Amino acid sequence: MIMRKNANFHPGRVFSDTKWILPFFASMLVSVTLILVTLFWPLSSPNGGDQLPFDIISFSRSEDSSGYFVESDIRRSLEVKGDSNMEAPRLAYLISGTKGDSQRMMRTLQAVYHPRNQYILHLDLEAPPRERLDLTMSVKAEPTFREVENVRVMAQSNLVTYKGPTMIACTLQAIAILLKESLEWDWFLNLSASDYPLVTQDDLLHVFSNLSRTLNFIEHTKITGWKLNQRAKPIVIDPGLHLSKKSDIFWTTQRRSLPTSFKLFTGSAWVMLTRSFVEYCILGWDNLPRTILMYYTNFISSPEGYFHTVICNTEEFRNTAISHDLHYIAWDNPPKQHPLSLTIKDYDKMVKSGAPFARKFAKDDPVLDKIDKELLGRINRFAPGAWCVGNSDGGADPCSVRGNDSIFRSGPGAERLQEQTQKLLSEEYQSNQCS
Repeated sequence: MIMRKNANFHPGRVFSDTKWILPFFASMLVSVTLILVTLFWPLSSPNGGDQLPFDIISFSRSEDSSGYFVESDIRRSLEVKGDSNMEAPRLAYLISGTKGDSQRMMRTLQAVYHPRNQYILHLDLEAPPRERLDLTMSVKAEPTFREVENVRVMAQSNLVTYKGPTMIACTLQAIAILLKESLEWDWFLNLSASDYPLVTQDDLLHVFSNLSRTLNFIEHTKITGWKLNQRAKPIVIDPGLHLSKKSDIFWTTQRRSLPTSFKLFTGSAWVMLTRSFVEYCILGWDNLPRTILMYYTNFISSPEGYFHTVICNTEEFRNTAISHDLHYIAWDNPPKQHPLSLTIKDYDKMVKSGAPFARKFAKDDPVLDKIDKELLGRINRFAPGAWCVGNSDGGADPCSVRGNDSIFRSGPGAERLQEQTQKLLSEEYQSNQCS
């Protein structure tokens, strides 16, 4: 019975299955032909007309899958902008302050102002609403700012704790605003109300006109020794992330192990970063910037580690990191943890350093007047440059009339800065990049 059942198969069914083989292969042949025609069809019409109104993905590098994704388009666009040296550079500044700093912020802004640049001011939430309003009105009252429209006051005030991640959050927000509202700047710099320039913007822009726009000035070193135990392993909480009133960070009882997917670096919180790098931190085509940002949310002194760790763990940027923060700072000795306030007695050392900026200064310290007079030539509102073409007779403000902002009048400050940058770009100095 079983044998008979197994032997009772139907030849007609076999025939009905195999009769589809020929049509199947025929349809496959047609499909492959259509795909090949689509892939290799010329991008322009035979009569030399316009390009087809849709994009065709190139498969010329079949071994590299990165060309299939939108992230590769972002990467290529950043590379193009990073190598663009066709015109004079433009800088983007973040100037930040807290309660009682609005006048100091305006003084620093006027000292570093240039029509080519972009400026964004952030007065944190600890300052009373009246002071933030006064700062906004001071900016609006300046005729040059109104005409050029390159100075902004952040409408949203954030709590900022220097040792916690709130400073990084505020910096990234400022960068995002600058990226959204301005397409024309090459480097991002962060200054505080206690910073002040030692060279004019003409000096700075003149020197950086001759530098590659792929260079990031960020003092950095690998975290070793006591810092691993006291900074990397503790878990801290920044109340500024959760509360509406500023208080110092506090430590939890838990500790964590060191990360294994990236190496930790530390350095100065004051940086001069390329547009392409900060775009990567905001729009990163991989998840590394966000992963590191989450790690530094509970890290002591995260402003001294976030950008440093990102840049030194990213192949595209690690060789662009120049380990200098472009500041003159006098540290306590030992252990070089707190900057000393600069005074007249530090003036000669500041000048000889060749740094374009210095910190920190007490409010209205007399040394600032000396810097204005002898280094910046600042008498009225702005440190004058070649863009100031008005009459200066009788103490009139030459910057009341604007000329060509792509012409720079360099002076002794440019010579000092040029000597310093040559030293920073030497092979001996660069041998310590991200090491």
